[in-house]
Amino acid sequence: MSELSYRVSYEKWLHDFANDPELIQDLSAIQDEKEIEDRFYTELSFGTAGMRGVLGYGTNRINRYVVRRATHGLANYILTNDEWTRRGVAIAYDSRHMSAEFAEETALALCAKGVKTYLYESLRPVPMLSFAVRHLHCIAGVVITASHNPPQYNGYKVYWEDGAQLSPEAAEGVTNHIRPLPYAGLATMDKAAAIESGLLTIIGKDVDDAYIDMIKGLSLRPELLAAEGKNLKIVYTPLHGSGNMPVRRMLDELGIKNVTVVKEQEAPDGAFPTVTAPNPEDPAAFKYAIPLAEEVGASVVFGTDPDCDRMGVAVRDSQGVFHTLTGNQIGCLLLNHVLTSRKLTGNLPENAAICKSIVSTEMARAIAESFGAVCYDTLTGFKFIGEKIQQFEDTGAHTFLFGFEESYGFLSGTQVRDKDGVNASLLLCEAACVCMHEGITLYDRLQQLYARYGAYSDRVTSRTLPGKDGLEKIKNIMISLRQTPPTAFGDVKITAVRDYQTGLRTADGKNEEMGLPKSNVLYFELEGGSWLCVRPSGTEPKIKLYVSAKAPDMLKADALAAYLLDQASKALQ
Repeated sequence: MSELSYRVSYEKWLHDFANDPELIQDLSAIQDEKEIEDRFYTELSFGTAGMRGVLGYGTNRINRYVVRRATHGLANYILTNDEWTRRGVAIAYDSRHMSAEFAEETALALCAKGVKTYLYESLRPVPMLSFAVRHLHCIAGVVITASHNPPQYNGYKVYWEDGAQLSPEAAEGVTNHIRPLPYAGLATMDKAAAIESGLLTIIGKDVDDAYIDMIKGLSLRPELLAAEGKNLKIVYTPLHGSGNMPVRRMLDELGIKNVTVVKEQEAPDGAFPTVTAPNPEDPAAFKYAIPLAEEVGASVVFGTDPDCDRMGVAVRDSQGVFHTLTGNQIGCLLLNHVLTSRKLTGNLPENAAICKSIVSTEMARAIAESFGAVCYDTLTGFKFIGEKIQQFEDTGAHTFLFGFEESYGFLSGTQVRDKDGVNASLLLCEAACVCMHEGITLYDRLQQLYARYGAYSDRVTSRTLPGKDGLEKIKNIMISLRQTPPTAFGDVKITAVRDYQTGLRTADGKNEEMGLPKSNVLYFELEGGSWLCVRPSGTEPKIKLYVSAKAPDMLKADALAAYLLDQASKALQ
């Protein structure tokens, strides 16, 4: 966009929203031309993950006018089909700044278009929204959240009738209805009138109860929980988010009573005052939880992010030392628990299948195949795991048992079609009870898995390149890797290249189709079973680098992972 274009957009907002004193004061106070450019040089993009951005006024920020416009676009898409319109939209939100306001804005904009709307009475996790879409037979759902981003962010995630995030085709359809809309002059309905007319329904306890009952039904060893649950000591932190109520209720009703919550992080708070970012992937998220666990003698620490779709974990080893686990380690522990428990209880189907993202550890495949289960790869984004679940149900070819992503997302049920921190909390505590019953720790269990399947050391790093220049830099890095592809990283040879943008895997000069949707991702298979992957983030101005090193023992695997990370990082400069 030229200087004139972003300036025109800026001046238009000052004109169109002259009756909004807060907006006028905010935009008029900007002194830095670069700040004006950054707010107006583009629009927040709407994709399969919806929109996410920094709070503030402007087309490249998230605010009530951007939310209202996106909602009118979603409504117009829904209105193309009479049945869709009748089924309505469910809406939830987390603890972030402006989440409640944006959720109500969404509901009342939909009502103004004549679309029936179900709005949660207070904050709820993402998986509860996914469940509500299916439970209430809605055509779509919206969650106001920016997941684990820093406090200055918020977002707008859209789900479809299956409870998964929008498919690329549906996202394009919604985008096409958003694009021609103005930011000003779009209607919302009065809340009292919306409720009285029946267009707006406030939801709460009934759907909560149904969700909790569903989660409890995912317990694989209920008799063991009843016997051992009272003896398991755990510390939980909701990181100022929406997980506190459902996680604690579910554990209590299953017999896990000895739960200590981090008081400093218990109350919902969009400022997230105790952390730089409310991210359970970051060991710093446990700076209060681990000392508390030492104090109360807990063996397991876990936390969920603000929208409670991700779960991070720290566990004691046999010497009493706490270790924070990676998403891949948690995923493999939970997967092993699911498959072992099902085999033990005679509930392991012959057509069992698990799913993982392409950037998640190959250790999961080794575990799955040892139980006779099939392991499917999907593109990054839990919606693709949701799609596989639907495919399995439609064809009857497989029974879905577990899915995960290395980014701390896990799922063992089918009535939610996104990662579920409440579901994951159940599996974690159940696996911990099994280990306690055997006289070992979860950390010991992880070492057993390494001894059986080999050591896998998985790393992920990213470069943040904000603004217009940053996006161009990310684009050029990917172009360069494609035009001049490396043949090795250091002295580790590349044996095959998967380009998910072309859909081709190339090895020994031969190409084969991979059969997955197109995506701007490059994946390098390395000798010895290791791999490396480069992927621009779909929701943030970042380029991500994933490394997985396989070796006979963890010392060698860690050393190889560090070496590959160093060599590959140089290629992204």
